[in-house]
Amino acid sequence: MEQTFMKEKKILPLVLSMSLPMVISMAVNSLYNIVDSYFVAKLSEDAMTALALVFPIQNMINAIAIGFAIGINASAAYFLGAGDQVNADKSASQGWFLNIVHGITLTVLCIAIMPSFLRMFSSDETVIGMALSYSNRAFLFSTVIALTLVYEKLFQAVGKMKVSMFCMMCGFIANIILDPLMIFGIGFFPAMGIAGAAYATGIGQMLTLAAYLVFCKTDPIPIKIKRRYLKPEKNVAMKLYSVGISATLSLALPSLLISVLNGILASFSETYVLVLGVYYKLQTFIYLTANGIIQGIRPLMGYNYGAGEKERVRKIFGTTLTLTMCVMCVGTILSWLIPAELIGLFTSNTETIRIGVDALHIISLGFIVSAVSVTCSGALEGLGKGTPSLYISLLRYAALIIPAAYLLSRFLGADGVWYAFCLTELVSAGLSYLIYRKQEAM
Repeated sequence: MEQTFMKEKKILPLVLSMSLPMVISMAVNSLYNIVDSYFVAKLSEDAMTALALVFPIQNMINAIAIGFAIGINASAAYFLGAGDQVNADKSASQGWFLNIVHGITLTVLCIAIMPSFLRMFSSDETVIGMALSYSNRAFLFSTVIALTLVYEKLFQAVGKMKVSMFCMMCGFIANIILDPLMIFGIGFFPAMGIAGAAYATGIGQMLTLAAYLVFCKTDPIPIKIKRRYLKPEKNVAMKLYSVGISATLSLALPSLLISVLNGILASFSETYVLVLGVYYKLQTFIYLTANGIIQGIRPLMGYNYGAGEKERVRKIFGTTLTLTMCVMCVGTILSWLIPAELIGLFTSNTETIRIGVDALHIISLGFIVSAVSVTCSGALEGLGKGTPSLYISLLRYAALIIPAAYLLSRFLGADGVWYAFCLTELVSAGLSYLIYRKQEAM
């Protein structure tokens, strides 16, 4: 398969052809959590709170698997652009092996720490029991997730975005069918409650992996996972981890943020913790749609950067920024037109909905400007500049928002946490653009 279309095709059609399948894929991926939450919410608010408490660790597992896979994607795309097939294959092979190690390690560690982690945020044994019932099963599929993401990023690195879209759709369709069957016990399925949601998601992830393996046999890609390249080599591993660690930390930082904000909000009421959990389910759908565009342009940035096409890199960045701002504009409009309906997907409690509507109104004020930070961070990862990308994530998820949330909550109560979101996005956007322009010029 010839990859030169990445540096020859017109920019807007190229970005759209690479990004639209990924927008659909990322939207589908975000629906995993939303579908689980929708059906779990039918059990009780305690069950929904349990999911909200598990989310930070679940997000961390995904962040590590996705982040390292992004390192594989960036490295493979760069070497393809530079015409170095051997190092492209080494990146794929060693990345495949190392992400399996990550998955196994995460399974053991996360199941071990969950009881202590949950008791940091709740003393309700019913909620803790539900959370453990879900997490102990969901975390068993960590290695499956890690492997799936390796194949996803390899197919993306060579421009086969439609394959990723199809494989993710297989898993999601299975999940949405199995959720009600396994949660409520329909047909020959036993009623497993919140544990059924974990199993349904895991089975969906296994089907996605199976679909990728089928495509590897029937429609091979030019990057190969080869046994002789499996042993990690220092120079290859360093290139994988230089982007992978930064991308992982960028994706894991929201877990830290949610945990800190849960601690702040819990001092007011557990209802606010639930609202934050519901908001993250909703914003995941919005931001992952924008990130679908970023997924599409990462290999384009890496390939053209490796090929020395710096003018095309600049044009791809500008086009991507425009598209991500349009996505975030849609998110803002929905947050103001139908906020009660969105929050009402996860709870029927009128007080929770009222608080959730206020939160969504305030936080959404920063959606559009946040497109600058999202685009700059993703573009830097595509260029293989993981550390500057991490700086942007640190600004958005730690350095600015945590102190702002704490201080504003002292004066404005729980609403101060919501205002901290939009204030942080405004400041981060300006700093992110400066960081990107400095790195682009180097």
